[in-house]
Amino acid sequence: MGLFKNFVSQTRKPAGFLGEMMLNGMNSGHAKMADWGISYLNINNPKYIAELGCGGGRNAAELLKRYSKAKVWAVDYSPLSVLKATEYNKEAIADGRCEIMQGDVSNLSLPKETFDLATAFETVYFWGNLNKCFAEVFSILNSGGCFMIVNESDGTDAAGKKFEKIIDGMRVYTAAEIERALKNAGFTEIKTVHHEKKPWITVVAKK
Repeated sequence: MGLFKNFVSQTRKPAGFLGEMMLNGMNSGHAKMADWGISYLNINNPKYIAELGCGGGRNAAELLKRYSKAKVWAVDYSPLSVLKATEYNKEAIADGRCEIMQGDVSNLSLPKETFDLATAFETVYFWGNLNKCFAEVFSILNSGGCFMIVNESDGTDAAGKKFEKIIDGMRVYTAAEIERALKNAGFTEIKTVHHEKKPWITVVAKK
């Protein structure tokens, strides 16, 4: 259990060799889920996007592909994630379409009321105080901006609850808990979609 716990705990803040393995696995292993979530975005031509908890940077790249005129700011708490996401998106960075930065979602150093879209893939499990973190996201969005959350666990599935017990600081939230925290932060027009066969959820809220 020791090595397994050490490895899966890298989902929280990847570091070192195991962290590199985890980030590479996230980029490939979560791709289908992330793309499923993105398919529910109904926003036209966002100019500025914040990808929060960007991990290895794959989803930032997909957002850049989907919205060819947008610029993406990708943020992660882990220095290793920032490094890997920078490598993954080096062409977009060179073109001036992407910036990768280290940061904490509970105290975002991003310009207020600026972003059209904020995304969070497989990351809110580690955000701690959702009310505070969602309020930070709310503050960087412009009026009418959208916040999309995509989770592999809906907070009730056996696998999600298992990892919650193994990984320190992890909390798998139900859709109702996420929706309540979004409302507390000021979001409206909240829509949750559950995958037909898997415990995946995507939640889209508007400011």
